Amino acid sequence: MSAPETPDPAALSYEEARDELVQVVGKLEQGGITLEESLRLWERGEALAARCEEWLIGAKQRLEAARTDAAAAAKNGDDA
Repeated sequence: MSAPETPDPAALSYEEARDELVQVVGKLEQGGITLEESLRLWERGEALAARCEEWLIGAKQRLEAARTDAAAAAKNGDDA
C-alpha cells in the first residue's frame, strides 16, 4: 500500500501550509515512528515552513508597498 499523495507545498495557501505543519510537528513530537518516517516528516515540515515564510514575506512586502503609497499620497496632498 503506497502513501497518500501530499500536495506540493507551493500550491498551498498560508493557512493550509501552517495547519499541515502543525500536524507534522505533532507527529514528530509524539515519536513512536521509524527513522525513515521521521526523516520524511522532517523534510515535509521544512518545505511547509518555507512555504509559510514565502507567504509572510509576500504579506510584509504588500504592507510596505501600501504604506509607501499612502505616504506618497499624503505628501502629494500636502503639496497642493
